Amino acid sequence: MTDQQQHPITPPPELAAHWVAEIYGDPAIPLHPITLRLVERAAQWGADQELEACCKLMEYDFMASGSDLRAARRPKPPSLKEQALEDLESLISDLANHGMGFKATNIRRALEGLPE
Repeated sequence: MTDQQQHPITPPPELAAHWVAEIYGDPAIPLHPITLRLVERAAQWGADQELEACCKLMEYDFMASGSDLRAARRPKPPSLKEQALEDLESLISDLANHGMGFKATNIRRALEGLPE
């Protein structure tokens, strides 16, 4: 077993084998050592990227809590309502850029009235 396999961020070989089986749709496909090494390297790269991003966040706001860190690094995707409001703003802006004023007050109020 290599040092990287013992590291907590490295997926265990059983999990890597499960992923390979999912990808190929065949649980009988053996886990090749090169594939396992690729999984280890990908896990290390991902962990390194996450660590750098967290360090930058902590430099920016050294008083951030664990929940602040989690929210910054694992943001929830925008709701359909939020996406629709963003689309509406984009539409209004595009129309304004082409000389067509459009406020969409009723559409905005209707969207804002929807539950999240």
